[in-house]
Amino acid sequence: MKNQLLAALPSEEYSRLVACMEVVPLKFKQNLYIPNQPIEYVYFLNYGVASMLTVMTDGSAIEVATVGNEGMVGLPVFLGADRIPGECFIQVPGSGLRMRVDTFKTHVTTDSQLYNILQRYTQALFNQIAQSTACNRLHSVEQRMCRWLLMTADRVETDTFSLTQEFLSIMLGVNRSTVSLTASILQRAGLIDYVRGQMTILDRSGLEDITCECYQVVKAEFERLLNGK
Repeated sequence: MKNQLLAALPSEEYSRLVACMEVVPLKFKQNLYIPNQPIEYVYFLNYGVASMLTVMTDGSAIEVATVGNEGMVGLPVFLGADRIPGECFIQVPGSGLRMRVDTFKTHVTTDSQLYNILQRYTQALFNQIAQSTACNRLHSVEQRMCRWLLMTADRVETDTFSLTQEFLSIMLGVNRSTVSLTASILQRAGLIDYVRGQMTILDRSGLEDITCECYQVVKAEFERLLNGK
């Protein structure tokens, strides 16, 4: 798999940028940036899923967005910041390309195609964050879990992926007992199989029937904006 942002570039710009990057494995729980510390690298995921979190002073956290091969980790750098109070780490391991921040600033200028693409990606990510905020307030845990599972499957392009109850509780902003109960409901309905931290979607259309409209709204906006519409 290729990162979709980089794949959308003209071949000459793609080759020039990739020559300044290194291929890196992205390990489970690996931090890509931490709260209030300088961001050293930007990451273009080829496979896997990164989770962006808002972290409270007591250590509690909730997911505000996810990034897969459709996006980039390190967007604050593109927007002119060098750090943020949030955190980003790998929840589904994979691989990607990383570039040092100073190199990124040198190459991604207003006359580059990647700059234009990242402008649209920024709006798509903002849409995801806004939709997730509304979803967490208005929709049931069952609907939200279905949305999250579908979004993750889209990003890794497979219906089987590693996923712990600890991470699901952070993603959904609920305790583990609620995660366990909700997963059991979906499993008894024959929609998923969840054993020892391994999630398998058995009935995708069934999950789509249960989930809220937020899944399709976010997906459609990503596709529209990243296609330049």
